[in-house]
This record gives sequence, C-alpha cells and structure tokens, in this order.
Amino acid sequence: MANRRGPELPYSRVAGVIPCGRRWLVASAKVHAATFAPEAPQLFDTLADVLSERPAYSAVVLYAPIGYRDEPESAPRTCDLEGRALLARRGSSVRRAPSRKSVEGGFEPGAEHLDAVTAMLLPRYREVAAEMSPYRQRVVYEGNPELSFYQLNADEPLRWSKRREEGREERRAVLKKKIQGMDYFLDTDLPGVSVHHLYDAAALMWSARRVLGHAARRLPANAEWDSEGLRMELVL
Repeated sequence: MANRRGPELPYSRVAGVIPCGRRWLVASAKVHAATFAPEAPQLFDTLADVLSERPAYSAVVLYAPIGYRDEPESAPRTCDLEGRALLARRGSSVRRAPSRKSVEGGFEPGAEHLDAVTAMLLPRYREVAAEMSPYRQRVVYEGNPELSFYQLNADEPLRWSKRREEGREERRAVLKKKIQGMDYFLDTDLPGVSVHHLYDAAALMWSARRVLGHAARRLPANAEWDSEGLRMELVL
C-alpha cells in the first residue's frame, strides 16, 4: 500500500488553526529537536484542506469544539469550566461549547441561547464535526488561544484584551520572548486577517509544539468522551 503521508522528512510540522471569517487561518512551524521554525501564515478555504495539507501536520491545535454534550440542557463541559477557572478575570474568553444538537442543526436557531460569536461560528463548527473522528484525535486537538497565552505567560492570565492596543503589545511581547522569528510572522499582511487573528493562531501553534513533545497540559486531567467517542478536552 502506498504511503499517503509521503516520504520521511527530517522534521515534523505542527499547526495552530483558527476560524477566520469563512476560512481557516493556519500558523505552522517546522520542528526538529530544539529547532522551532515558524512558516508564513496561510488561509485555507475548508478544514478538509487544512487536514489534507502536505507535508502533513503531526500535531494540530484547533480553536473550535471537537467533543460535545448532546443536548442543550446538558451541563457545561468540564474542560470549559476548568479553563475559565484557570483564566480567572479572563475566564469569559472560554465560551461554553454548543450542544451537538445545535451544531448538527437539530435545534431551532436561538433556542439554545448561544452567544453571538458562537452562533456566527456554527458553520465552522459543522465543518469540524464532519471531519473529526476518534482516530483523528491522535493529531487534532482542541485549544483556546487565551489558555495557550496563559501557559506562555508562566501560568498567568494576560492582563489586557486582544482588542486593545495594550493587549496586542502584551501578546506580541509574550510570543517574541518564546519564539524566534515572530516579527516576520506577526507582520504578515493577509486579506481579511487582523493582527489578533495572527496572535491567536501563533499561540495555538506553540501549544501544538507542546502536544508533539508530549508536554501539553490537558483539561480535564481525567479524560471525558462524548457520545461519538470524541474527547472533550482543551490542551495548552
């Protein structure tokens, strides 16, 4: 049988992936031993295109829910509750994941009282649900940029919102302290991509490196699975 992953390479590739309008922004890097070399950010039309990229990514951290509670009246996912607790004053950055029924379109719009951002992102979440399987969770993990920044910032929540100039400067400084070559990456001009999108994707890219090196922290520590056999967790 042919090797669909292509020839063996002297490096691995990792990626942070976030929804960006109707597309997906990818921050990727080559990893070899202690070398971590960010690549130019890219926009992909679909998540399927991201997951079909060659050379393939060895670890992907995605800013979108992967595992879901089935019903709108179900309790919040444990990973969301623990993520909010870690971020304290910035805990609202971890939004409650919608139910699987809402994602699959089996619930009337507005009936679950989703926040505006989550409701807008439902089409992207449906893409994720269509692509994900338990097998794919060997490579694709769910993350949250603010949790990634929490880890990058020595386990302290950031002080400012990314919507403020102080927040953008804070995030840039944290990224540059940990990752060489960030100025080139963060100053890239892509249509429809704001600088805070680039910051978020870069932070998830760092978490993907930690996943690859088996250093990532998982919330919750004791895994939980949904009815489709998908882990309900956040990595940082």
